Amino acid sequence: MRVIIEPDYEKMSKWAADYVAHSINEAKPTAEKPFKLGCPTGSSPLGLYKELIRKYESGELSFQNVITFNMDEYVNLDQNHPESYHSFMWNNFFSHIDIKPENVHILDGNAKDLVKECEDYEKAIRDAGGIDLFMGGVGPDGHLAFNEPGSSLTSRTRIKTLATDTIIANSRFFDGDLSKVPTQALTVGIGTVMDAKEVLLVCNGHHKARALKHIIDGDISHKWTASMLQMHPKAIVVCDEAACDELTVATYKYYLDKERGNL
Repeated sequence: MRVIIEPDYEKMSKWAADYVAHSINEAKPTAEKPFKLGCPTGSSPLGLYKELIRKYESGELSFQNVITFNMDEYVNLDQNHPESYHSFMWNNFFSHIDIKPENVHILDGNAKDLVKECEDYEKAIRDAGGIDLFMGGVGPDGHLAFNEPGSSLTSRTRIKTLATDTIIANSRFFDGDLSKVPTQALTVGIGTVMDAKEVLLVCNGHHKARALKHIIDGDISHKWTASMLQMHPKAIVVCDEAACDELTVATYKYYLDKERGNL
């Protein structure tokens, strides 16, 4: 696992965006051989998306030959609802770049057969040739996508009932009304993410410090599902200084020295 420590959220987001842009440009994607990008939602990747938009606007990057697969979506929430992940992605990213709408894949939480929707999503990823780079954020409890504590570390795309803590946390997006918060979601599994050729996780803020400690310096555990990335052959965690607050001094210095070429 590679760990990048940046001074603040802005620099963390820029480093992550630079890496994503370099990966896409280096692949020289074509219509016949597109680049497949996994996309997260949430507050953590907003800076990353803004920087990718800036790169598109400056002519440094094109998404014409990029196919995206999103991590998750709420169940029984209209796609046009302002808090749906369809809305999130189009409002914060897709509407600002040159991606083709037919190349965007987001789980349908209103599908008549949710089990089949999940199975079809896995098949769509396989048919596309797998995901080249899966971007991700992480929750304060170390969850990746909606793979909350207790989720299988080999899980695939499926229906998940959300934990009470997640529902309470998400209520801020629904006027603080718990009754309005969806109680289920469709989510890619940890196994789905692990199948990607590369994974890039962004982690910022003191409230994520405990999660970061478990992810990069703890044991692999279903209680901190993102810790499974320790087993990925090409995983990168990009974090800011605040997220490092619970790392040991030795661990913190180790990763800094590694990036400086001292190790």
